[in-house]
Amino acid sequence: MNTIRPIPTHQPLPTDIEFCAWIGQAEPGDWLEYHRGFLVVDAAKMVSTLSKPERVRLRALARVVHRAFEMGLVHPVQARLGPDDFAYLAIARTKPRNAPVSLARLITEPMAA
Repeated sequence: MNTIRPIPTHQPLPTDIEFCAWIGQAEPGDWLEYHRGFLVVDAAKMVSTLSKPERVRLRALARVVHRAFEMGLVHPVQARLGPDDFAYLAIARTKPRNAPVSLARLITEPMAA
């Protein structure tokens, strides 16, 4: 079994659109780091050190990852790197064969209650 070991990266993390593009071409078991930090804190207006545009981008990306999980496209995983420091990963799953997946739905549909 392969171990996922997030490595430091200087590449910008994906936007929600880039994440959808990744899902479209990802093979089962491929993984993508979509955030590094403490997501719930980083996305919160009152405590985040991120700028407003960065927080908005992060919340949009987190919603798309959650929708992808609900559709059975990814496994969302957290890897603890240190105190209040996590790598947030999406691991691609086998795409459903019986129902075509519209990646546009990940961005446009409201989340299920």
